[in-house]
Amino acid sequence: MEFDNDHCIKMNDGNKIPAVGFGTYSPDAVQKSKCEEATKVAIEVGFRHIDGAFVYGTEEEVGRAIHEKIADGTVKREDIFYTGKLGSTFHRPELVRNCLEQSLKKLKFDYLDLFIIHIPVSLKPGPDLSPMDENGKLIFDIVDLRQTWEAMEACKDAGLVKSIGVSNFNIRQLEMILNKPGLKYKPVLNQVECHPYLNQGKLLAFCKSKDILLEAYSVLGSQRDKMWIDQSTPVLLEDPVLGAIARKYNQSPALVALRYQLQRGIVVLFKSFTRKRIEENLQVFDFQLSEEDMKTIDGMNKNGPYGHLKP
Repeated sequence: MEFDNDHCIKMNDGNKIPAVGFGTYSPDAVQKSKCEEATKVAIEVGFRHIDGAFVYGTEEEVGRAIHEKIADGTVKREDIFYTGKLGSTFHRPELVRNCLEQSLKKLKFDYLDLFIIHIPVSLKPGPDLSPMDENGKLIFDIVDLRQTWEAMEACKDAGLVKSIGVSNFNIRQLEMILNKPGLKYKPVLNQVECHPYLNQGKLLAFCKSKDILLEAYSVLGSQRDKMWIDQSTPVLLEDPVLGAIARKYNQSPALVALRYQLQRGIVVLFKSFTRKRIEENLQVFDFQLSEEDMKTIDGMNKNGPYGHLKP
């Protein structure tokens, strides 16, 4: 993959995306309160790609952090690449722009750099972002995502977003969008869970063949939130194979996991509330893994996602 001097990659619509991004998902109120400060730190140390979402509930905090760094002269708005996501309760085409405009209002932005469909699962519209029935089961909605995509295209045409993409789509779902009659813009990227235990080889090959970038979240194996992660699953950063390669390069296992994805042509997201770790992870451009070590990490693949509810 070709990086320019700013470590950016050109997408299929001609716009550029920084190859490493800072995530802002915060699972609870305590972490939400830390999100604003962490975003400021990320910008201070050099991150220009900030990944957010309507459902994270942190866009006001993230927006304040970015505006503070604009006000003190650290960055200009055009230096920041911000990703927002369409919530699943807004998939009906007439609701897409409403979700986007709510995000823009919270962030106090005129536009988003990238707007993506968060999950290819539609939920019942309404104020509750995770609508449940009396038995605690999610209430789904039936929406043709090709119509949702047309509404995304309209948001781009209106100048409210510069690029549009998807998240958590499989090959069949991507083909549904790509084969849509009258397609105006194809997705610039697909953001998915991706790490050495789930390396998404087939999906990556498909996306490359269609000039769609793959963007990875949970690249370090996730933060093991008990709500989502089976605690018996192995801890990626404690894997002895990754540890041995990290020692060979005098780097941390986290940096090796990040570098592995970059060398596969994947945009990577990571998050931390610790300045030391935020600074460290920008050192991913300071070394290169050998072809042999890349193949060794390929061999760690278990096709196992971290991101699922415990049984």
